[in-house]
Amino acid sequence: MNAGTARSLASPALPAWRRPAVWATAADIFAILTALALPWSTSLVAIFVLCWLGAAAWILDYRVYFQSLKRPICFLPIALFLLAAIGTLWSDASWAARLYAVGPAAKLLVLPGLFYHFERSARGIWVFVAFLVSCTLLMVVSWIVAFDPGFTLKPQADAYRGIFVKNYIDQSQEFVLCAVALAYPIVLALREKRIWLAALLTAVALGFVLNMALVVVSRTALVTMPIMLAVFAALHLKWRSNVVILCAAVLLAGVAWVISPQLRWTATTFVRDYQIYKELHQPTSIGLRLEYWQKSLRFFAEAPLIGHGTGSTRGLFEQAATGPKVLVGGQVIGNPHNQTLNVAVQWGIAGVILLYAMWWFHLQLFRGDGLVPWIGLLVVVQNVFTSLFNSHLFDFHEGWMYVLGVGVAGGMTLRRRPEAVSAGSGKP
Repeated sequence: MNAGTARSLASPALPAWRRPAVWATAADIFAILTALALPWSTSLVAIFVLCWLGAAAWILDYRVYFQSLKRPICFLPIALFLLAAIGTLWSDASWAARLYAVGPAAKLLVLPGLFYHFERSARGIWVFVAFLVSCTLLMVVSWIVAFDPGFTLKPQADAYRGIFVKNYIDQSQEFVLCAVALAYPIVLALREKRIWLAALLTAVALGFVLNMALVVVSRTALVTMPIMLAVFAALHLKWRSNVVILCAAVLLAGVAWVISPQLRWTATTFVRDYQIYKELHQPTSIGLRLEYWQKSLRFFAEAPLIGHGTGSTRGLFEQAATGPKVLVGGQVIGNPHNQTLNVAVQWGIAGVILLYAMWWFHLQLFRGDGLVPWIGLLVVVQNVFTSLFNSHLFDFHEGWMYVLGVGVAGGMTLRRRPEAVSAGSGKP
């Protein structure tokens, strides 16, 4: 805190709208509202983020803030955005397409501000509580929609079983994150003999899992949830506990498989879609992805250093679709459904290095013990592995899950270990 801010805090004569404490509280409230809105609305998230930026900027000590940008956890997201902006200069796409393609990376600019603000705020945990409460409410509504499909807000043409708003991929990402994140406080409550709290949190976590098992779940969630649970077991449980939990998990998975036609159908579509794609030459979800990835690798090989430029992906697929049609070769997309390839096609190896460096330093930030580092670690792990099948860092919903989760948890982690994060040090 600089001298001017200290004098402002000490002066009782200042009107409320000029008091830093008021704006700090407002910034916390807008962050909480963003977390509450994230499972439900894109428009409200955009509005609350803009409000948060305004409130946080009002109380920013710019000298300290700019010094904090020397940390890799801060300058790497900025560097990735700047590469996207500069990449417009060598792209062959229209300027409208180039500028539109810069947008998904712009959310990364919020990360340094979140680190700075929640390094100083004591209300960060309420952001995660708000997100959990909001997702729990969405889970209850999902059950209602599963039994009464007319209750959904989705148009009937786009209606999907158990989906009230958005889509089953976004919903599954939220439910998986909440279910696995609750494992840590459940174990902690059991160790502290707080049985009622452990029972309540277990009931909520099981609600998420049962919803995914019996109502609707994405295939990405089916793949990544075991990985996230394995990370938890490796970090926080003894080997004997791991054996017991593994046996219990296998038993529960077997029961879920038997009683849930939805789960069996989702799992069997992996093999079915691949067979239809290979044997019948018909487009399927897996077949499309394989085709996207093969072509994207070829595009990357054509310009491996700095890529084809921002917004170039759709044009490249359009050119590829003009030749002889091979399987689903006529598909034209602007997103290859893989974060690495999405970056590699546009910005080459330079972009891939920045992307992986950012993920690495964010993982390193959460290497400590505690609930907050666990949440932050889980958000990064989920984003890394789901980005194998989607461009989740650049997607609106999953991208903001990453920015909000890593930003808030990162700031709180920095707050608790100030000796490791002096501005300008080589540490995260």
